[in-house]
Amino acid sequence: MMSLIVILILLLALLGMPLFAVMGSIGLIAFYQQEIATSAVIVEIYRLTSSPTLVSIPLFTFAGFVLAESKTPKRLLDLSNALFGWLPGGTAIMSLVLCAFFTAFTGASGVTIVALGGLLYPILMEKGYDEKFTLGLITSSGSLGLLFPPSLPLILYGIVAKVPIDNLFKAGIVPGILIIIILAGYSILKSKGNASRIPFNFNQLKLSLYQSRFEIPLPILILGGIYGGIITVTEAATLTVVYVLIVEVLLYKDLSFKKDIPKLTVESMTLVGAILLILSCAMGLTNYLVDEEVPMQILEFLRNYIDSRFVFLLFLNFFLLIVGSLMDIFSAIIVVVPLLLPVAQEFQVHPIHMAMIFLTNLEIGYITPPIGLNLFISSFRFNRSVLELYKATFVYLLLLVVALLIITYIPWLSLFWF
Repeated sequence: MMSLIVILILLLALLGMPLFAVMGSIGLIAFYQQEIATSAVIVEIYRLTSSPTLVSIPLFTFAGFVLAESKTPKRLLDLSNALFGWLPGGTAIMSLVLCAFFTAFTGASGVTIVALGGLLYPILMEKGYDEKFTLGLITSSGSLGLLFPPSLPLILYGIVAKVPIDNLFKAGIVPGILIIIILAGYSILKSKGNASRIPFNFNQLKLSLYQSRFEIPLPILILGGIYGGIITVTEAATLTVVYVLIVEVLLYKDLSFKKDIPKLTVESMTLVGAILLILSCAMGLTNYLVDEEVPMQILEFLRNYIDSRFVFLLFLNFFLLIVGSLMDIFSAIIVVVPLLLPVAQEFQVHPIHMAMIFLTNLEIGYITPPIGLNLFISSFRFNRSVLELYKATFVYLLLLVVALLIITYIPWLSLFWF
């Protein structure tokens, strides 16, 4: 009877049943089958909600939505252009940096492509970049800032894996910069003879610095406060929201407190609510798998075929690339991390290094066929076929895999600060 119920749930999932309902249902059935009180799930959810860092997720997400809806993208675009436009491939490099900044705040929710796509596409085309390069760059950059603080996946990973979030914030800086450097190198290569450069203009730089004078201190406020020991991650999130509201509503007056802020609150909290709903329902399923010692069974299975850390890391990347192409990043963190962490520790992979490998793989998953989320968002945003975007992002996919292998086999990049 239970087998029929599970098959029915899986069929409903294929027909569009929400992911949280699938996970919750399977978790409840598993506990019932083992004659374990389902209240165990509620206790775990309570433990999760008691985490002091959980509140930082909605706060940082809301701040990201406010920044994306304001004229901040245009101001930072002008600043980036003044800083990098004179370099070979400068406009493309400017696009990478700008997208990374916004993805760090919005958590690769598609907001970066939607908010910045309309600004960056005509600029890149005007500068002489071909359409294939432009579409590939914008689509790939939609997940580029996942390793930079205050990335939502970084925070969620820290909560699920019980790793200090401030340590993850530090660890992601060097790998994140490496990824941007690799993509920037490709942009410089593609720009030779094809894209125009902007002569450096000190007055333009001074003007753009003045126009962005309130946005520029924001990263310093967050990172300096956390690493200076002045504020916690949660306090930094609260401070960020207050600062962003003051800047965008009162100083720049880009947004109306009565008209715009309620709408942005609903949009951002809808995303957060979906994440927390998946998180809550997945806890039962993952706890059941851990209680049944599934990680140990996976380890025993791998020992029959893998006898070195090098081969394990290769297998891990292959597995996570598949996961990233099939699951959204939040579900993958919640379901897969508790299963893989004990196995990774057995092969002497540092927990923080593991986090960087995991999140880099899922960053790549956003542009990995068949169902990479950014591919479909760009398809809708630019009115292009998904197949066309498969071709446009293929080179970027290969470059990101190269970056992934470097991050995987040079742990120092992730553990530089420790």
